[in-house]
Amino acid sequence: MDVLIHLFVGLHIIGIAALLGGFLTQMKAMGRGTARFVPGMLHGALTMLVTGVALVGLNQAQDYPIDNVKIGVKLALLIVILGLVYVKRDEEKVDKSVFGLVGLLTTANIFIALLWT
Repeated sequence: MDVLIHLFVGLHIIGIAALLGGFLTQMKAMGRGTARFVPGMLHGALTMLVTGVALVGLNQAQDYPIDNVKIGVKLALLIVILGLVYVKRDEEKVDKSVFGLVGLLTTANIFIALLWT
């Protein structure tokens, strides 16, 4: 079961890399006001959602301790990110503040995962 958990952790990291990588590749365009949400950002956020839910279930099945408040905060941030990226995915350019908010929430989600103990 631990191998499966590690597999999903790896997939979860790939999802966050796709989301953050998509944001970082559009930062120059954000400065010009022409940034857009690339498909990889949506796919990364969806990957994070699916693998995160799977990780919670697998950890609960193993009776590993889970911080439900931490998971709830991370889920809430991810739902906001997913909602913004999904709604604005077809627009040619996205407002700087909305695009920056997605980057900020993504970064916050990473630091919550790493620093909240």
